[in-house]
Amino acid sequence: MKTDAFAEVYENTMPSVYRLCYSFLKNRDDTQDAVHNVYLKLMQNGKAFESAEHQKAWLFVTARNLCKNQLRHWWRTRRSDPGGDGDLFSAGPAEDHSGVRDAVLGLPGKYKLLIFLYYYEGYDTNEIAQMLQKNSSTVRRQLAEARSLLGGIIREEE
Repeated sequence: MKTDAFAEVYENTMPSVYRLCYSFLKNRDDTQDAVHNVYLKLMQNGKAFESAEHQKAWLFVTARNLCKNQLRHWWRTRRSDPGGDGDLFSAGPAEDHSGVRDAVLGLPGKYKLLIFLYYYEGYDTNEIAQMLQKNSSTVRRQLAEARSLLGGIIREEE
């Protein structure tokens, strides 16, 4: 991948990849490491993508997989304070979304990813299904489950 093309991809997709990684890792330093590794894999990949959307989907799936691997790593399970010094919504409006943010961050990983892709990235359920190689009805069902869990979490906080 040429330097100019890589810089353009990085510029256009990095905030979204960062938010996704942060939703899993909840720590700025670990998130920055994961984002770095995602783009390193992109440079090493050498694969031709069908479109910019295909490339973005590849980045999201790669980011999710790297974050899951990082969460399973032995040293992370032994750390006493994983931190939480960033903000999932930092690239968005300056409104106070702390209750929603905390609720989303409290969801299991598969729901977190669906919420992120559907509400923050604007993908429809068919696109998400293609990205994650799942059935569309499975994505819709899991999205409904995620909404239900979020509603319960938010009602508990109120």
